[in-house]
Order: sequence, then structure tokens, then C-alpha cells
Amino acid sequence: MLLNLNILDLAVVDKLDLDLEPGMSVLTGETGAGKSILLTALGLALGDRADSGYVRPGSKRAEINIEFDLSKAPLVSQWLIDHELDDDGQCLVRRTVSEDGRSKAYINNRPVNLQTLQTLSRQLVEIHGQHAHLTLLDADEQRLLLDGFADHAELLNDLNACQQNWRLAHKELQQLQKSGSDQAEREELLRYQLEELQQLDLENFDYQALADEHNKLANLGRILSVGQQQLDILYDNDQQSVADMLGHVIHSVGELSQYAAELNGIVELLSDAEIQIGEATQQLRRFLENQEADPGQLSWLENQIGVIQRLSRKHKVPAEELPALAEQFALELNNLSHSGERIEVLQADCERLLAQYRELATALSASRRRAGDELQRRISDAIKELGLPHGEFLVKLDREDGNEPQRNGLDRIEFLISTNPGLPAKPLAKVASGGELSRISLAIQVTTSTDKTTPTMIFDEVDSGIGGGIAEIVGQKLRRLSLNRQVLCVTHLPQVASQAHQHLFVAKNQNAAVTSSTVRKLREDERVAEVARMLGGVTITENTLAHAREMLSLGGGEA
Repeated sequence: MLLNLNILDLAVVDKLDLDLEPGMSVLTGETGAGKSILLTALGLALGDRADSGYVRPGSKRAEINIEFDLSKAPLVSQWLIDHELDDDGQCLVRRTVSEDGRSKAYINNRPVNLQTLQTLSRQLVEIHGQHAHLTLLDADEQRLLLDGFADHAELLNDLNACQQNWRLAHKELQQLQKSGSDQAEREELLRYQLEELQQLDLENFDYQALADEHNKLANLGRILSVGQQQLDILYDNDQQSVADMLGHVIHSVGELSQYAAELNGIVELLSDAEIQIGEATQQLRRFLENQEADPGQLSWLENQIGVIQRLSRKHKVPAEELPALAEQFALELNNLSHSGERIEVLQADCERLLAQYRELATALSASRRRAGDELQRRISDAIKELGLPHGEFLVKLDREDGNEPQRNGLDRIEFLISTNPGLPAKPLAKVASGGELSRISLAIQVTTSTDKTTPTMIFDEVDSGIGGGIAEIVGQKLRRLSLNRQVLCVTHLPQVASQAHQHLFVAKNQNAAVTSSTVRKLREDERVAEVARMLGGVTITENTLAHAREMLSLGGGEA
């Protein structure tokens, strides 16, 4: 459950450190006091989208820290261990938003991405917003609610995996069957193109080596001429070769070294240079002696390079990639040659997957039907308690048209409601009264929540549009829901507030330069005053206070 919420510089909240308790907590205050910012803070900490508008004016960043108790959430503890985010059983979540809109998230002081944070959050907190009755009108949301109530996630995952495998196999099968008419022409073209490429001796293909050899043979005359000139300069010129001049220098400096010992090191360097020049001269001479013009080889190289460049231009790939292109052609040709066999395999796969899918879809439909019968009974009972004595809730399941496997099964799910005896049930979207839809929505949310394992549930003004005795029943239901989980409820109704174990009050301070909101836990006498305010408005009489005490006493919130 949620133990502590700490906020720094978030919108109208300057600084807040709030401890939360087990059971049912309500959050009340004047309209505009800032109740919604607490839910905003929780949403941000749990992975909602962030932007710079959340940062309090004059601050560099906003920060939200929340601490959870996992003593009754073993699956979450194991999840943290599996993802190497555990820390001696604690769970600390931190989210920061900078003034430029960038945000960072941490779990137990380890940085995580937003997806990881959201995955953890879904296991810790479930938020029911004040517009939940609108989302319930969506067909996908109705399916999700029924599937969640049925608790057949493994069956649904198996079905969707089967549907995905069938879709991929069916797509490949269609492509092969579609290309069958053009197969002969394509095979002939591939064989011709492959034969063209295979004349290049692809096993020993090295375009760069061919280009280098061609460049050498094409310039052999210049290589021999200039090379011989350099031999003459280095050694063969009897009158003034580099070797002769260097020998003279070594002799002269050597004579001087008897007068200056420092010159001995220079003589050694010059001697090394003489040896290096001698070795270079020998290697150059051997190279020139081994060169021989080969017009036939040069002609072959020019022809081979011409073929390579022509094929490179034809296929619009670099010359070096021609062997890879040949492999690609060979693979496609092999696939086409064996496409008949592949089609048979794919047809068998599709038939097998289709049979498997239908079996899973039938099991899923049966599970949904069983869960639907139980869900409609429970919600119908809840609706009657919420002031619709003739209300009947129905879960309608129809089979989708067509035989192709669909994601999430072949059922068309629709929630229907009848609020008057003798009248047929209608889809939720056609319920005329907003108050009725709010009560139906609340009944669905409370009913579907009883079987969930989420340790903390938050209800944001889900009781809007109701009042009187019905509001008291809503409060009772939320209190009962809190017997085995933590419930936090934002409300304007005193009937709901009086049922809480803990009462939190939000107030706005407009005296400071920048408006700020504060939250504090109310004492018993303060609870009486706040419930009286919610009952009586501006003028609080002794009768109003007495009524507030009575409501708190009857509701279990004490007085």
C-alpha cells in the first residue's frame, strides 16, 4: 500500500510530506483548493506524461517521491527481484521534472525508463477517474473489464500468440500463391543473371586485387624507367651516387671525431643510413629485374574489369557487392524452385493454427460467458443498492462474423442496461440520464475491483452526480472495499467522507506571492467542522454540526 507521498515544487504545491494509512482515506476541500494536484503528482510518479508546466514558478524542477509497503504484495516484491530493483523489501519511486520539460524516473534509487516505471505502477495503484463512466462506453474497455474479471489472461495470451502465428503464415502463403503466375519468368531471369555473375569466379573474387594488378601492368613502362633512374642516383652513377657521397661524408666526419668525440654518435647514424640505403637499393634492383611486360595478362584484366563494371552498373550495386548479390539470387531461385513444397508446409501450418485458434477461442468464449453471468448478477445487485431498484445489467456476447482469427477472440462484447421494468435492455451509450450512468459506472468499478490484487485504489470524484441516501451507500461500498486494500477517494459528498478511516483536507494559501496548497490530516473536531461545511455550505449552525457528528458516528468515522 501507499505509505508516504512527498512533493516538492509541483504546480501549486511548494512542499508536502503526507503519510497515508491503511483502510479508506478521503480527500476533501473547497473547489479549486488543489485536490486534483495530488492525483496529478501520483500520476506523474507512476509514469504519466510530464511537461514543464508542472514545475512551480521560480523553481528549477519538480520532484515527487512515493513509498510503498509491499508486505501484502509478494508478486510485486518478486517483480523487483526479477528486475534487479529490490532493496531489502522496500519500494521507493521518484520522478523529477525539470523546467525544460525533461523527466527522470527512479525505482529504489536506480534510474529506469518510463515503460519499466509504468509496468511496476500498474501492479501497485489503480486509479478510477471522475470521467470513468465515459471510458466504459468504449467496447474495448468493456472487453478489458470482462477479461479482467474472468482472470483468464493466460488463455487470452495463448490465443493472441496463436493468432499472430497464423497471420504471419497466412501472409507468406498468400504472397507465394500470388507470385505463382509469374514464377516461371522470374526463375528464368534469375538463372540468367546468376550465370552472368558466376563467370566472375565468385569463389576467388577480389575486385580490389584485380584493379591493383591492372594499375601496375598498365603503368609498367613508367615504373621501369623511373625505377632505373633512381637506381642510378642511389648507387650506379660512378661520378656522383648517393652511396658515394654518403661514404665520403662518413669518412670526413669520422676523421673529425678524433678531435670531437661527440661526433661519434653522428657517424653511427650515418653508417646505419648507409646500410639502409644499400638494402633499399638491392630490393629496388630485384623488383625491377623481376618485372616483365605481359600484354596478354593486361588484356585479360581490362576485359575482366570491364565485365565487372558493366554488371555493377546493371545491378546498381558496388563492384565489391556482386558476390553477395549472386548469393541473394541463388537463395531466391532456390526458394522459387521449392515454393511448391513451401506452400504445402504453409497450408498445413495455417490449417493447424486455425484449428488451434478455434479451440482456444471456444474456451475463451466459454470463460467469458461464465464470468459474464457472474458479473451481470453482481453489478445488477449493486445497481439496485445504488437507487435503481429495477436496474438489470447484462453482458451480451455475440460471435463476430467471418472465420479469420481475430486478436482477442471472436466475441463481440457489449454491456447493456435496463432501468425500468418491462423495457428492453439498451447499450450503456444509450442510457439517457447522466446520474444513472454515474451510478452504473460506480457499480461496475466497485464490483470489478473486489477480485483484483492491486493494493491501492484511488477514486477521483467517481461519486459525482449522486447524493442523499445513495451517496451513503457509495461510501459504505468504498469502506467495505478498503477492508482488504487501501482506498483513497476524492469527494465532495459528506456521506462518503463520513465513512473514511482517515480524512485529509486540502486548503489553498493565496496570501503568499505565489499561490500554494497544503494537505493535512484532520483531528476529530476538525472532521466534524469539515463534514458540517460539506453539509451546510457558508453558514454552519449547531444543527449542522450535530448532523455531522451523527454522520461520522454512524459511518464509522467516529466523532
